[in-house]
Amino acid sequence: MENYINEPIDVTALPRFEDVELKPLHPSYLKVIWLNFAMVFGIITIGSGFAFYFINELHEYWLPITGGYIFIVVFSISIALIKFRNRGFAFRTHDAIYRSGAISITTTIIPYNRVQHVALHEGFISRMFNLAKIEIFTAGGDKSDIQIPGIEKQEAEKIKLLLMGKILTEEENGE
Repeated sequence: MENYINEPIDVTALPRFEDVELKPLHPSYLKVIWLNFAMVFGIITIGSGFAFYFINELHEYWLPITGGYIFIVVFSISIALIKFRNRGFAFRTHDAIYRSGAISITTTIIPYNRVQHVALHEGFISRMFNLAKIEIFTAGGDKSDIQIPGIEKQEAEKIKLLLMGKILTEEENGE
């Protein structure tokens, strides 16, 4: 224990993740979001139309229900647009950064030496636009720590290879 050193760290000298320019999601991912919204709200609209047509007790409430529904649709679309614009990612020498959120912004930074597994997923609609989602898993969890959607498939495959290479390098070095 005589060689034990525990010097304080100057936190002002640490690199700032805020200074990293994050890459936005692919613009086509916004189309994926709109198509998902159209399907969900389209089904709800059709179901509501049938309910208004067949349930006579609802006829007198059609205006407030329709107004509330329109408010919910507009609010949901606004939040989705804000979330899309706030999302971004970057891969640095030693870690991956992902920022997301609408009302509160969350920035997640995962060092490569903590990455255990990387998955690449393509949803049905995303596949139509040649997009994929990267999921990065660390130890101790059954769900991914970072999910980065809206990445071009070729780029997502390169990112997966990069991360898998980092995992293999760490394992070979015995870390």
